[in-house]
This record gives sequence, C-alpha cells and structure tokens, in this order.
Amino acid sequence: MTQRPTLFTLFALLLASFAFAAPAHAERIKDMGQFQGLRANQLTGYGIVVGLAGTGDDSLDYSTLGMKGAVSRFGLTLPPGVNPALKNAAAVMITAELPPFAKPGQRLDVTVSAIGKSKSLRGGTLVLAPLYGADGQIYAMVQGNLVIGGLGVDAADGSKLTVNVPSSGRIANGATVERAVDTGFATSSYLTFNLHQFDATNAKRVTDAINAALPGSASMIDGASIAIRTGGNGDERMRLISQIENLGVQRAEPPAKVIVNARTGTVVINGAVRVGTAAVTQGKLTVSIKESPMVVQPAPFSRGQTAVEESSDISVEQDYRPVMLVRPTASLSELVDAINRMGVPPGDLVAILEALSQAGALTAELVII
Repeated sequence: MTQRPTLFTLFALLLASFAFAAPAHAERIKDMGQFQGLRANQLTGYGIVVGLAGTGDDSLDYSTLGMKGAVSRFGLTLPPGVNPALKNAAAVMITAELPPFAKPGQRLDVTVSAIGKSKSLRGGTLVLAPLYGADGQIYAMVQGNLVIGGLGVDAADGSKLTVNVPSSGRIANGATVERAVDTGFATSSYLTFNLHQFDATNAKRVTDAINAALPGSASMIDGASIAIRTGGNGDERMRLISQIENLGVQRAEPPAKVIVNARTGTVVINGAVRVGTAAVTQGKLTVSIKESPMVVQPAPFSRGQTAVEESSDISVEQDYRPVMLVRPTASLSELVDAINRMGVPPGDLVAILEALSQAGALTAELVII
C-alpha cells in the first residue's frame, strides 16, 4: 500500500525545485552606484525656537543675541545690557538635504536640534531662518512648528523621566528652496557613473553591459568610475540614464574579508573566505576562590576573645576540548560549523581568527575596527 505524501514533503519538494530552477541573480546598475553630480547637498542653519513652556535656554548669551537679531528685523531694539531671560526660547541648529535638481519653490523636511540648555523643544515654533550650503550661499528658508517624538518630565525631588530625545524634532516640508544647484548635467559631453565600492571586475562588467546596449558608448576611467558619451538635450540624457540604470549586471564576488569589532566582539565573515589546512584547539582554565570565614569562640571562663578564622577553598577547572581539524579550502559554512562545534565564545573566536591569519591558513583580509 502506498502512502500519500505529507504536506511538509510536498512543500520541501517545491522549495527544492525553486532552488534548482532559480537563475543567477543579476543586479541593476542603479543599485551598484550613482551618476556623478546626481547627489544631495547638505544645508545647515542657525535659528531660534519660541513658544516653549519654560524649557528654553534661559540666560545663554548666544540665544539672547539670536533673539535680539530676530526681533530687530521687526523694528524692536532691546536696550544694551538687558537680559530678556529667554525661558520660552531656545537656540537651535537646523539641518536639511537639498536633493538633486531641486528647484526654487519646492519644499524640504528639516531637523531642528537644541544646542544650549533647553531640555525640550515640545510645542515650539521655529522663527524664519536661512539654510546655507558649503559655499556660504543661502539655498533655502525655513519656518514652522516642530514635531517632537520625545518628552521629558522633572519632579520637585529631582527625579526625571525622559522618553526618546525631546531636545530634537522635525518640521515636515518646513523649508522652501530659494536657489538651485548647478550640476553641469545638461552641458557636459560625458556622464560619469561611480560605483559604491572600488572593484575592477564590477567596473568591467558594468562597462560591458552598457556597451552591449549602447555599442561603443562606455569606457572605464578606473576601477570605480565609467565614462559614458552623451549628447542632446535634458530629455535625451534622462532617457539614457533611465535605460542604463535598469540594465542587469552579475555582481562579482567581493574580496574575502573578516571584520572584527574589538569593542563589541562582533565578527562578520563574508562568503568568499576560505581556510587552508589547520588544526585548532581552544582551552578554558577556570580558577575559583571561595572564602568561608569561621567565627571561633573561646572556652568558657578562659578570658579569651572571639576571633575570625579565614578559610579559603581554591579550585582549578580546565575544560578539555579536542583538536578540530579544518579541511583545506573550507567554505564559510564549514568554518562556522567547526567553530560552533567547539563552543567558542565571540572573544575567543577573534583570537582564533587572528591566529589562523598569522599562520597563513586564513585566505582573507582580517580587518579589526
């Protein structure tokens, strides 16, 4: 009598068929880098947030000067030497990113962060402030009500409760672009595509894919940049970029690396790592000292004194762990399995990898950060 296959068996067979039928994965060129000039630009500014419920900077000089400058635009001048004690205002730094091809009138999100003694910006309003680029020019103006994702409460006895970070917030669409950045996109005779990481093989494969779709248009500048001949107006250039970005490329296998974070004990090993023939053992020696003081009482009528007698118990334990033989050209999964069978903690794993590297059995670059 034949048995009907279980649901689990059918599911396993289905997964196996997908695994054997799956083609090699090709990545889009747009996921491997970006075109030169098509990037965001950082903007920063200084401003004053008002309307706080007594959580402002109070008597800081730079917040006082900033408020005097803000109100002077409306014809209000404070007498010299007068400190307004701004408990309801705070000095802040403003940051934003200007996306590529941003035009005057478009809106940007901004982040506002306190730079003084202000404990919370909740309920505050940012007064009109300029945002500057790296060249010192004004590229946007910002103003609006802050949205704060945290809160802070202080009690009279000194106890505090803080949720998230109440001294920083955002203004959605709070900035208006006033100046566009000239990227030279419409006038250059070449487009330059920069890979996220230097890799000569990937640069060659991207160049070959572009030349297969647009014969003779691409050439490698180096292992990270490809030059692409172009012409015509902005519409033709953008169509060319769209076509190139969606071409598929088989990404090359990355260089073999082992990344070790010495501070946290985190170890990351990529799939290209190989290990030569090596024998690995890892021992553990534990020394325990247990103090058991004993109180000694004198005999009756001996006129003696109560004393404490020290008693120490020292024990030594050493775990026996057999030598693990690593086969030549072991893969990542085999290396991980061998290390897991040894029960090696993260700290000792770092020492084993360093020893394998020094012994010449680790075919990888060991990077310690």
